[in-house]
Amino acid sequence: MAGPLPLGDPAPPDGVLPGSVLNDVDSRTLAFYLHVPFCRVRCGYCDFNTYTATELRGAKQSDYADEAAAEVAFAARALAETGLPHRQVDTIFFGGGTPTLLPAADLIRMLDAVRTHHGIVPGAEITTEANPDSVDAAYLRQLADAGFTRVSFGMQSAVPHVLATLERTHDPERVPLVVQWAKDAGLQVSVDLIYGTPGETLSDWSTSVDAALATQPDHISAYSLIVEQGTKLARQIRSGIVALPDEDLQAEMYELIDARLATAGFSWYEVSNWSTSINSRSRHNLAYWRSQDWWGIGPGAHSHVGGVRWWNVKHPAAYAARMAEGVSPAVGRETLGREARELERILLNTRIRDGIAIPSLSSEGRVAVAGLIADDLVNAKAALAGTIELTLRGRLLADVVVRRLTA
Repeated sequence: MAGPLPLGDPAPPDGVLPGSVLNDVDSRTLAFYLHVPFCRVRCGYCDFNTYTATELRGAKQSDYADEAAAEVAFAARALAETGLPHRQVDTIFFGGGTPTLLPAADLIRMLDAVRTHHGIVPGAEITTEANPDSVDAAYLRQLADAGFTRVSFGMQSAVPHVLATLERTHDPERVPLVVQWAKDAGLQVSVDLIYGTPGETLSDWSTSVDAALATQPDHISAYSLIVEQGTKLARQIRSGIVALPDEDLQAEMYELIDARLATAGFSWYEVSNWSTSINSRSRHNLAYWRSQDWWGIGPGAHSHVGGVRWWNVKHPAAYAARMAEGVSPAVGRETLGREARELERILLNTRIRDGIAIPSLSSEGRVAVAGLIADDLVNAKAALAGTIELTLRGRLLADVVVRRLTA
């Protein structure tokens, strides 16, 4: 289970948002994130808000689709009572946990709730995460037939000892099978990798990158392992059982995958994400990075509409009780001030290749651009055209770029 929820102001039981969210609403899209908080086992590195069967304490997986659908309906009422114009949903993402631990019919019922209460734009991107051992060809065909367009497989590694350290349970040889089944169903495919696992060598990482490319996905995500406090992995490192990930080695691993993917025809569009074309980028994740509106459904889910953030109760049993009462599952919220929103805009938009328009920066930020170019952190050609675009070195030091643009 994840750590404590952030502090914030009380969230009203009717979910109605402050009038400030109406500002510039016509320039923002609406997305839905549906959190499925169930896992067969807990991976030692994970601090997401997830629960195994023994941790549910009265909540039932079999009831969850109806509870999530109830929040989808609640969201429609709250947005309307806020005075926001009706907007159909542009992207939908089922994450977790392992969404595909639920029957396909449950995910489809949750999707149908969004379609019924909000509407879905033609050509919407609809994604689910999946573990390679949690789906088969028939399951994936059911999702595609219901309107899903994309699946993101948690491959993480192709090397058995790395998977063992991460406590991932799937057979790496199954990954090519599930990717092909997804393609056969007409789904776009993303493969997710993690690098920097304790004990993982550069050769191990090269093996995993090559194995991911061999499946010929449309999209690859690669995230450096972050040791989160409170996880089993953090305790193992603290006690000396495993070594802390080496940052220099992680940088070499990033450089390796970036070069290997470029050779294979992929282009980076966000620091940790590469795609074969503009059409295979994750539109849902781009909505986050561009500070669009999204409503997060489920225990511990976070939402953002027009500079207002809120977060739901964490435990599935508490969430189920709120849904049964017909009140908001949110336990706290905050309204971002102008300075916080500007910092967030720069923090998020710096990470994407489309970057930030230099004229939109403060005078201090504009002055900093020349130094960033000199230090090979920002692409000089793009900067001359008026946009901040990170170099490879800049992607490795993205936090430094943000600090200098906002100093």
